[in-house]
Amino acid sequence: MSDEEIRDFLREGHTMTLVTNGPRGYPHAVAMFFVLGEDAMIRFATYASSQKVRNIERDPRVTLLVEAGSSYAELRGVMIEGRAGIERDPDRTLATMIEANAGSGHALPDPARIPPEVKERMVGKRVLVTVRPERFVSWDHGKLPAHKTPAALRNTLG
Repeated sequence: MSDEEIRDFLREGHTMTLVTNGPRGYPHAVAMFFVLGEDAMIRFATYASSQKVRNIERDPRVTLLVEAGSSYAELRGVMIEGRAGIERDPDRTLATMIEANAGSGHALPDPARIPPEVKERMVGKRVLVTVRPERFVSWDHGKLPAHKTPAALRNTLG
């Protein structure tokens, strides 16, 4: 995919797989709603006490995967390698939560309309994670040349 196609694809998506380096050396993979910033930074909010946050604090290298397609010919995806940082700004965390949820089709209300005690419950235990991309890898099977089924295989399929 071109740079613009990658940006468009990431704007279309709202769920990514976040892979951090776990404490026992195994990859730790979880699904997260995310927001793509104009500067290609990826943002998401999560609980401060989560394993992924502890992993990022120990080792900020992460891999993100956004993919789509239900058949081989439709498979598209973007893998991002980058470095994650943790922010503890409640207003930015809340704004990211609202924007990420809007992309899922389940929008949260305007922050100005949320009572302070509800805001505190929403963001009090959460942090904002930002990922600065260092490398993009993408694929789009829709761009592959059409594959013809060999005659021998067609005959066995009936």
